[in-house]
Amino acid sequence: MNFDFSDEQRQMQSEVRRVLSGSSTSAEVRRVLEGQSDYSRTVWERLLDMGAATAAIPEAYGGAGLGLLALCLVAEEAGRHLAAVPFSSSFYLAAEAIRMAGSEAQRQVWLPRLARGEVIGTAALEAKESLAERQGLIFDGERLSGVLAVLPDGHVADVAVVRCEEALVLVDLRGAGVGRKRLAGLDPTRPLASIRFDGAVAERLPNGGGKTIGRVLDGAAVLFAFEQLGGAERVLEISRDYSLQRKAFGRPIGGFQALKHRMADMYARNELARAHAYYGAWALSSEALELPLAAAAARVVATTAFNFAAEENIEIHGGIGFTWEMDCHLYLRRARYLAQVLGSEHLWRDRLTAALIEEPA
Repeated sequence: MNFDFSDEQRQMQSEVRRVLSGSSTSAEVRRVLEGQSDYSRTVWERLLDMGAATAAIPEAYGGAGLGLLALCLVAEEAGRHLAAVPFSSSFYLAAEAIRMAGSEAQRQVWLPRLARGEVIGTAALEAKESLAERQGLIFDGERLSGVLAVLPDGHVADVAVVRCEEALVLVDLRGAGVGRKRLAGLDPTRPLASIRFDGAVAERLPNGGGKTIGRVLDGAAVLFAFEQLGGAERVLEISRDYSLQRKAFGRPIGGFQALKHRMADMYARNELARAHAYYGAWALSSEALELPLAAAAARVVATTAFNFAAEENIEIHGGIGFTWEMDCHLYLRRARYLAQVLGSEHLWRDRLTAALIEEPA
């Protein structure tokens, strides 16, 4: 069984890397970090114009129609370059929820607008640690009331898919009865907001039952795993390059055994994350029965790999690694954000345990 990507998909990934290398620079990421912009419009427009962001949206709805495997590779590059855009909220979550759970009319209305960048989407779909359950969201069939304590990209999103018990509800965040409050977070390049609904007009996604919700969450877990893998790989490269340039006692610090061991551990964790991410991508693209297991494993392993790499990167840089001028903290911020945005690692370990228990003997 071949779990690798095709030559055409790799070529697309190379082009996305080239584009993001020139646009999602450290200076551009810091511009968003320091509050000069809500997100990088330059990077956002590049990803949309080249069809990378819309890879999984079918051509019939204005997308590139390249499939979920292609979107996995775009996610990897977004993680590598710390893209400060609402990419995951719009395309891992909102677009996939509408594509899978929406009616044909809802798909025709929203997917082309998401693909063109006319609207930004987001979603709140978590199950056990559900913000919706804790904040008492109520949907009466036409209107939504209650509070979402934390919503990714909620301050800039135009539309949200919200889980209310075992149903998915689509709400226009620009309409009446919606209040927003931007929240302070560890990674301001991926901001959060609190949303209050006071009888906001909403509509049910007719195919949004528990099975569909689980499928969207599993798909997002695989895509986030690729984003974490891209970030972890880049951190290892940064650590390697610095250790070959920085000298102590007349020799590059990369020659010291202790640092070699640190980077070897980073590499081993990254490769384990890659194996699980690839397996998850196969299960996702082929609609395999193993998807819940593969997605949970990819999510857990990639989360630990990126967190570990980001922490070790600071240690390898020594005292200068803690300074604002170095980019080490940018990767640590993103690692922490990605570790929580789709539910904590503990939640996904529980999902992994449940999938293993349910696996046929």
